[in-house]
Amino acid sequence: MPYKEKVIEKKYFTIGEVAEQFGVATSLIRFWESEFDIIKPKKNRKGNRQFTKEDIQNVKLIYHLVKEKGFTLQGAKDFIKNNKDETMNQIEMIDSLKKLRSFLKEIRNTI
Repeated sequence: MPYKEKVIEKKYFTIGEVAEQFGVATSLIRFWESEFDIIKPKKNRKGNRQFTKEDIQNVKLIYHLVKEKGFTLQGAKDFIKNNKDETMNQIEMIDSLKKLRSFLKEIRNTI
């Protein structure tokens, strides 16, 4: 039986990694953390934030509303309170479609 390498999945991400993923400053992530109660990173003994994948999904939602849709902070808070699940589903669908599009372009380029 061939040896299969286990893929180690990262559980926690630093604030720097999260900020880099969205192309924003770490100060903006800290600000959003203080403004939106859906972002609740754990803190280690040193006080460094440790973001989970759920935290990152919530940052993605806020980023989508504020940076892509142009919501005010209060507007984003109200929207999240009333439509969080629906919006998260839409964001996931958009991400899936972007991945599919990228895959199809890759196939087209190899043909």
